[in-house]
Amino acid sequence: MKTYNLAWGKHRLVLGKRTCIMGIVNVTPDSFSDGGEFFTRDDAVAQGQKLFEDGADILDIGGESTRPFSDAVSAEEEIRRVIPVIENLAGRISIPISIDTTKAGVARRAIQAGASIINDVSALRLDHGIADVAAEYDVPVILMHMLGTSKTMQTNPVYDDLIKEIKEFLKNAVDYAESKGIPKSKIIIDPGIGFGKTVEHNLLLIKHLHEFKTLDVPILIGPSRKAFIRNILKDKIVKDINPDLPLVETGTQASVAAAVLNGAHMVRVHNVANTRATLKIIDAINNVQNS
Repeated sequence: MKTYNLAWGKHRLVLGKRTCIMGIVNVTPDSFSDGGEFFTRDDAVAQGQKLFEDGADILDIGGESTRPFSDAVSAEEEIRRVIPVIENLAGRISIPISIDTTKAGVARRAIQAGASIINDVSALRLDHGIADVAAEYDVPVILMHMLGTSKTMQTNPVYDDLIKEIKEFLKNAVDYAESKGIPKSKIIIDPGIGFGKTVEHNLLLIKHLHEFKTLDVPILIGPSRKAFIRNILKDKIVKDINPDLPLVETGTQASVAAAVLNGAHMVRVHNVANTRATLKIIDAINNVQNS
């Protein structure tokens, strides 16, 4: 696997030899998994501290749910939710903090509070000013593919050629980011598991993840507790199962392992400790030399 050296400010990540783990901190009342569990500042800070101690390489903090059919919140509300958490954690932990947002105003305030990565599920499409913020502060950006918006993405998603279309979308997103002054060395792509995809689409993405290597940027994958895992594991007579069940965590780890074997450099997960154990094995397999 190709190695990418991501260096900015006081941070440095080497992506490739060892898979990077991004731990999720949802400061929301309505995320599909753990919604409301870390909605207060103290609970969110405690969770971020735990994920850091469990071995996270990045913390991803978000104040707006992007689950299917979710409603948007205002920039002011997002700021109210995430800034106190970022400020508190930035003074406690040494790893970079990512702000999960589509809004330039939120990204700017988050960086000023101590965040140093922008994770934009809209790939800079919903608020073009977010690219200017990334370029101004010289921070890495994560560009994700999503079909439509969070409100509409799971309404009958259809592709003529899944891999080709998502790859073309991400290439255009990278080109746009570069045109706005963001160097390619600070761009990460995410094919967007669960964002406008059926169960089969998600499985095909993981199976063919290696095809995105030609874009020559690190690849992030975020399968953690997603609906495609729950749909595969559930009893046929049950509409859905609780995302926080141990069974779903087992499914998540299987998805993480498959994704990394197929080329992912970074994984975004809820359970860092379990993922770290999984990746010790998978990274060892990927790095073993033929005798």
